Formats: sequence, structure tokens, C-alpha cells
Amino acid sequence: MPLTSSDAAPADLADSADLAAVPRKPNRHGGPEGNRRLTAAVGALLLVLFAAQGVTILFLGQLLSWHFFIGMLLIGPVCLKIGVTGYRFVRYYTGDPAYRRQGPPHLLLRLLAPLVLATTVALLATGSTLALLGRDTGPVPVLLLHKVSFVCWATAMTAHVLTHVWRLPRLIGADLRRRSAHRDGPRIGGALVRWSLLAAALGAGLAIALAGTPLASSHW
Repeated sequence: MPLTSSDAAPADLADSADLAAVPRKPNRHGGPEGNRRLTAAVGALLLVLFAAQGVTILFLGQLLSWHFFIGMLLIGPVCLKIGVTGYRFVRYYTGDPAYRRQGPPHLLLRLLAPLVLATTVALLATGSTLALLGRDTGPVPVLLLHKVSFVCWATAMTAHVLTHVWRLPRLIGADLRRRSAHRDGPRIGGALVRWSLLAAALGAGLAIALAGTPLASSHW
């Protein structure tokens, strides 16, 4: 059964009565729910890009340039994902009532998150280094580090995806369709901002990929 934020620790649940008494102010950017929707949208984009990257790994000899391109393209969305989840982390642990009211993720997910972050950064950093410098990276075994980071990343990411992927259709669909306030409750603001951030992250990754891929190809 998927782990959810409802599996909060007793100490966190003890705060719920006090937080319930705090007046809820409307947030034009969507608050915690908007944060979840943006996290889901960028997560879905990353799933598609990593799946495409997986295809290039199977045919690396023929698709090496595409491997470089998608790897660099991922940088923008990954940075957005880190920023969005980091924002939620900061708001929760600095005591923001709206975020505290939602409760924390399950303990296992909180333990998994640093592993996902560290292995993703290591994977992209070693991959970009190899792409731009080639195999001749001096005494540092970057290729070996890239392979090791990939194995660790794949393990951590598999667990991460399995615990979150079931939420994606609902969260993404909530911003894609027009919701009736009478039927579904008040609409969550900030949809335009969320999709703009997603487009900006993808655009930044595209700019990096277009600039970096020719340089990478010249070293291989």
C-alpha cells in the first residue's frame, strides 16, 4: 500500500488541533496543494525524460549524441524539482501553518529523499563531466563514478517512483481541467505560474542541451 502523509508521527499529529485553529488565508499561488501539483507535473516530465534516456542507454553506440542531449536537458527540470521540494521542506520546518497542517511525508520517504537527491545530482554531474571532457578526465575515475551513481540512483528512484506515481494523474489532471466550485470545492490558484515554471525549466534545460551537445560530441 502506498505511503502517504497521513502516516505522520504522533508528535506531528499532536500539532493538528492547534493548526486547525489557525485561520486559513487564501493563497493565490495554491499553497501546499499548488506545490504538490507542480511537484507532480515536473515529476511526470522527469519520468518521460528518464525513460527516453533509458532507451538511449540500450542503443548507446547509435544514440550517444541523444544520450548527451537528454542528459543535459534533464538539468533544468531536475533543478526545478529540487527547488519545489526544497521549498516545501523549508516551509514545513519553519512552521508555516498551511504546510504544517498537511503533515510530513512518511518517515521512510523522508529517509529516502536525501538518497534520491544525492544520487540524481551525482548522476548528472558525472554524466556532464564525461560528456564535456570525454573519457580522459585525469586520475579521477569519472566513468566508474557515473556507473556507480547510476546503479544507486536507479535503486533509490525506483522506490521513490513506486510510492508517488499513483498520485500523478489526479494532481496533474486537477490543473488541466476546469473544476466546478460547486462540485469540487474552491479552485486552487497559481496554475499559470506552475505551468510557466515548468516551461521555463524545460526551456533552460533545452538551452543547456543545445549548447552542450556539440561540445560533448567533439570529445567522443
